[in-house]
Amino acid sequence: MNIRLYNARILTMEENKDIFMGEIWVKDERIIYAGNGKDTEGVYEKQGIPCMLWDKEIDCGGNLLMPGFKNAHTHSGMTLLRSYADDLPLNEWLNNQIFPVEAKMNGEDIYELTKLAVLEYLTSGITSVFDMYLTPETIARAFDEMGMRAVQVGAVNHFSQSPEMIEELYLKLNSGSPLQSFMLGFHAEYTCSRELLMKISDLAHKYKAPVFTHLAETKSEVEGCMERYNMTPMAFLNSIGMFDYGGGGYHCVHMTKDDIAIMKEKGLFAVSNPGSNTKLASGIAPITDFLKAGVPVALGTDGPASNNCLDMFREMFLVTGLAKLREEDAGAVDALEVLKMATVNGAHAMGLKDADILAEGKLADIIMIDLNQPNMQPINNIAKNLVYSGSKQNVKMTMINGKILYQNGVFLIEQKIADIYKKANEIIDKYR
Repeated sequence: MNIRLYNARILTMEENKDIFMGEIWVKDERIIYAGNGKDTEGVYEKQGIPCMLWDKEIDCGGNLLMPGFKNAHTHSGMTLLRSYADDLPLNEWLNNQIFPVEAKMNGEDIYELTKLAVLEYLTSGITSVFDMYLTPETIARAFDEMGMRAVQVGAVNHFSQSPEMIEELYLKLNSGSPLQSFMLGFHAEYTCSRELLMKISDLAHKYKAPVFTHLAETKSEVEGCMERYNMTPMAFLNSIGMFDYGGGGYHCVHMTKDDIAIMKEKGLFAVSNPGSNTKLASGIAPITDFLKAGVPVALGTDGPASNNCLDMFREMFLVTGLAKLREEDAGAVDALEVLKMATVNGAHAMGLKDADILAEGKLADIIMIDLNQPNMQPINNIAKNLVYSGSKQNVKMTMINGKILYQNGVFLIEQKIADIYKKANEIIDKYR
């Protein structure tokens, strides 16, 4: 499909490029033009056509086009557990409430619950998710049917998945739908034996592949690892070669200077989840230390059981707000850096280098932000206003892979929304 988006303010997220008035042309799943609209002749030459026949032209009315948000850590199927076990410490919440229910969940339930999460992602302008959960094949099917771009990561631990299963999924899910891919990973150091972790490290070396995991989320996690190995989780995992080919950690709250130095040396990503860390009282990640060390930071919502909201606007505000509070410095973690975390850095962490910015040849994962609402007026500094004042109500359009899936409050998907809600409620009734 050929789509022309015109009369738009455009934030490409390219380095040192300001917002400008212009238009974006989409052909099938790719952007073929992003500019001021005065230099389009070259497009016809490159495409080998005399003119463009548009299937759809959208007057953006001066609203903002920008890359979709990349939710770099989530557990989509946990929509089942939204508001199911709140106001508890992490260890009690996880071991006494979450794990027992998850042990009963099946792939078809998770398939249905993942579709519910996708609806929320679309309303939040999220065009890609980095998902870790229990049944990757049914999850991939749900994402594919809903049109959501997703990178899944392995969740090996003592009671779910195995290194052999992860290898099989790595080969299978990286050779199917163009919207779906898979990375090596495990749940956390504290839910895996050394033997299990060594097998994951061996896979990383076999495929020269990055590895992701929950990392240093709580003080007790770090203390437990120190008792087992006399090393922090970061230091221990590095000692067994886990990150020799890159990857990163989710949360990264309780990190030492040496831990951060390892992340820089190995080229790892720190994926911060400020909403979840706040609600579970896990602590405040050292974002300014990561930035000063040159460690790229991405943002994730975590799952809807621990957050409970799959909203990147809230994560953007919290990551800078909490950093300012932690450092007692109102200048800490500039809003423009936060936007980079939520778009470009997330894409790179997920290996989606064609979905990071709006430019010719990039994937058409685009959102439109409604500037004609009170919280976005007056128009002083749009980019900073997105972080400090923006909200889900400003998401006017979400396009993934060249397809508009959400526009003006309406889901443009084949699935019946009421059926998705009904199914989710039927599933929760089984576990009450």
